[in-house]
Amino acid sequence: MAKSVVLLGVTGTIGRATERALIGAGHSVTTPTRDDLSTARLTVMMQNHDVVISCIASRSGTPADAMAVEHDLNLIALQAAVAAQVSHFVLLSAICVQKPFLAFQHAKLRFEAALQEAPLTWTIVRPTAYFKSLSGQLNRLRAGKPFLLFGNGALTACKPISDDDLGDYLRHCIDDASCHNQILPIGGPGPAITPRAQGEMLFTALEIAPKFKKVPIRLMSVIIGGLAMFPPLRDKAELARIGRYYATESMLVWNSTHNRYDADLTPEWGQETLQDHYLQLATGSKTVDLGDHAVF
Repeated sequence: MAKSVVLLGVTGTIGRATERALIGAGHSVTTPTRDDLSTARLTVMMQNHDVVISCIASRSGTPADAMAVEHDLNLIALQAAVAAQVSHFVLLSAICVQKPFLAFQHAKLRFEAALQEAPLTWTIVRPTAYFKSLSGQLNRLRAGKPFLLFGNGALTACKPISDDDLGDYLRHCIDDASCHNQILPIGGPGPAITPRAQGEMLFTALEIAPKFKKVPIRLMSVIIGGLAMFPPLRDKAELARIGRYYATESMLVWNSTHNRYDADLTPEWGQETLQDHYLQLATGSKTVDLGDHAVF
């Protein structure tokens, strides 16, 4: 059955992919702008709508920005949804909140808790890594530089998911009642991929002989400690902590029974693979705006 959906965060790549998936499935979509993100304006806009999907996310991950976006803006949307008697709220969260050490993770969890207490049906989607976030070294390799590995390049693994497959999964969560009132980790098609395997895929796609450079994790910790000593540099220290987190923690479901990340427990969705994505970038049939992901 076609639904009327309010989609937040449509300016991002995942928001746009979700809009395409919703329209393709016959749903009608309303896309508020940042100027509309007040409780009063959103309440009016959400009248006579069935579902809210929030793809809102902090771009920087710094403490102030994370709380303002991941929690505060989402809370405004939730309050408006409740006031407008919207029946279902779907939240795009992240799998990394399983082991929260960072400001943006705590902000996400705080809103997740508020959503679960709200008087409506909820769905929390926790995706693994995005293709975009694994494309940040593309230009390094094109310039003849080595692929940077943290540690030995096999400390972590992930099942990355494409924007279009994730958008389709968010659409699916509207239609499938088994997704309602659930926290849902989701990845793309397996197997799980290590950073070294990502580098090998990129070199193959670009038809360049592999060249790697290892960066000690301890060096990252030293840099973080130095930045944290100076108040004006604390946001940079937090960004460095985010980098260290992703260099040392897998984006897979945490198996609390065996105390490890578990690829077999990480659900899969979609058809697009990271290797296909790299080949499309290499041939120019696809481009990617790296933005904050161009960190190397």
